[in-house]
Amino acid sequence: MKKRQTTLVLVRVGGRILLPMKKRGLGVGKYNGYGGKREEGETIEEAAIRETFEEGNFTPKNLKKIAINTFELFWKGEWMQQECHIFFADSYEGTPAETEEMSPHWFDVDKIPYDKMWSDDIHWLPLVMAGKKLECFFKFDEDNEIQNYTIKEVESL
Repeated sequence: MKKRQTTLVLVRVGGRILLPMKKRGLGVGKYNGYGGKREEGETIEEAAIRETFEEGNFTPKNLKKIAINTFELFWKGEWMQQECHIFFADSYEGTPAETEEMSPHWFDVDKIPYDKMWSDDIHWLPLVMAGKKLECFFKFDEDNEIQNYTIKEVESL
């Protein structure tokens, strides 16, 4: 099974969170964070910053790793696993802008649109919003519905 390292950046400033709408590719039509796969020769943090700039036209600041989620899913006709390193950023440089891939939207943290996000987000995002660090595993079926999952709170990542 193919496995790749990916990133996800959630910008949380005060009582608001930036959740862009995915416009193409895996997760199209869902709110999510900024991110993507790590390229050869870059650290996972460098990948997170690069992907955020490419998808949102701004640079996240003060990245703090909050979770490592492993996703097993069916994509482009094959099963794969993604080890996704998830970060909060509490500030940024530049102005989030719409790109070919993402359209930025701000939400109050008590009004996160879980019904328009990946189905796993309701399970782990409230926990990291409450300050917990997590290691999670989510297995999706071919229709992108969760088959099973585990969530483990950890001291550090």
